[in-house]
Amino acid sequence: MTDDLSRLSEAQWRARLTPEQFRVTRQGGTEYPFSGEHYRRSEPGQYHCVCCGAHLFDADVKFDAGCGWPSFWQEAPGAGIRRLRDRSHGMIRTEVRCGQCDAHLGHVFDDGPPPTGERYCINSVALTFTAQSAA
Repeated sequence: MTDDLSRLSEAQWRARLTPEQFRVTRQGGTEYPFSGEHYRRSEPGQYHCVCCGAHLFDADVKFDAGCGWPSFWQEAPGAGIRRLRDRSHGMIRTEVRCGQCDAHLGHVFDDGPPPTGERYCINSVALTFTAQSAA
């Protein structure tokens, strides 16, 4: 996307996104577990931010954590995902946001597989998927 996303108003974000995308990415919501289109996706490709198109994750680091949301053990090189302390809902968690447009993506936990030991638990609605083209 070529627009200066830092200058978009709430109304402009609402016009660009579906109501559910807006609720999750711009208002910090969470989609219902096991409901997202990318939860069971397993083909090769890349996951991008639904708001700005930034490359966030590669399919080869996706795994089934059984939690109901797409899970990844590492962000894409250069993704620049931001981590913020989240004290909502009586818990202390680490929220993850797109480094390019500040969209809420989900949370990262320290119960993932090697080699990172991390589990990025990401809302499907915050992502778009680009399949890897056959060579």
